[in-house]
Formats: sequence, structure tokens, C-alpha cells
Amino acid sequence: MSGAGKKIADVTFKASKSIDWDGMAKLLVSDEARKEFANLRRAFDEVNHTLQTKFSQEPEPIDWDYYRKGIGAKLVDMYKEAYDSIEIPKYVDKVTPEYKPKIDALLVELKEAEQKSLKESERLEKEIAEVQELKKKLSTMTADEYFEKHPELRKKFDDEIRNDYWGY
Repeated sequence: MSGAGKKIADVTFKASKSIDWDGMAKLLVSDEARKEFANLRRAFDEVNHTLQTKFSQEPEPIDWDYYRKGIGAKLVDMYKEAYDSIEIPKYVDKVTPEYKPKIDALLVELKEAEQKSLKESERLEKEIAEVQELKKKLSTMTADEYFEKHPELRKKFDDEIRNDYWGY
């Protein structure tokens, strides 16, 4: 196996150990997101398994002496010379430089969306807490207490009364 293939397999194996799949899964809220995340994880595991099995194994060395005994030294030496003269081309990664900027841009976009989502979640949590508090107090709350929290509604009702508009 070429050194580059082994290196790629080693890097992906190490990367797979550092991914917190369970932590990421806890952040998902919709069923569709969970389904897509499961597909992503399955695809990653398949690729990682392929890299580990196909590219991490060194080929068995050829036992030239075994073949010399069975076939003949002259013919085997000719094949050995031809085999040794074969130059295996080095892998040149042309894909990563092309896609790395796109992936980096997506990561930045992802971080922005994450921050936006966290802010929206925080706002919604506050709103839920306010609604639950209002629900508890609603049976004993007076109109003045309600209008203190919602002055725009007081103005609307006062305008309707002043203009003699009763909704019909």
C-alpha cells in the first residue's frame, strides 16, 4: 500500500474517534434532521470502514524463491526485474484544494446558523416561561395588571372605547 493511502486511512480513523456523534444528535430537534443525521453517520461509518479495510493493509511481499523453485530462476528473475522497475505513481490530492474553501464557508455559515438558532431558542424559552406564568396568574389577574405588561393593548382598547367602536 502506498504511504499516502495508509496516511489517509490513519487520519480518518483518528478523526472518527474524535467525533461526538451522541453530542451532536442531542442538538437535533426535528425528525427530518435526525433522519438526515443518521444517514450522514451511516455513510461516514461505511467510508471509514472501507478506508480501514482496503487501504490500511500492506500487501504481502512476493516470495520470489518459491517461484524460482517451481518455474525456473531465469524467468522469475525477468519478472522480478520488471516488477521492481514499475514505478507506482504518488497520489496527488486535487480534490481537497477545490472543496476546502467551500467546506470552510459552509462551516462559517453553520456556526452563524447555530448562534442564530441558540438566540431564537433562548427567546422562545423566555416566551414560554412568560406564557406559563401568565397562565398561572390569569384567573386572579386584574385588567390593570394585565395592561401593565401590555400597554399597547390598553391604548388599543382605550381608543376603541373613545371612538365608540365595539367590534360590530
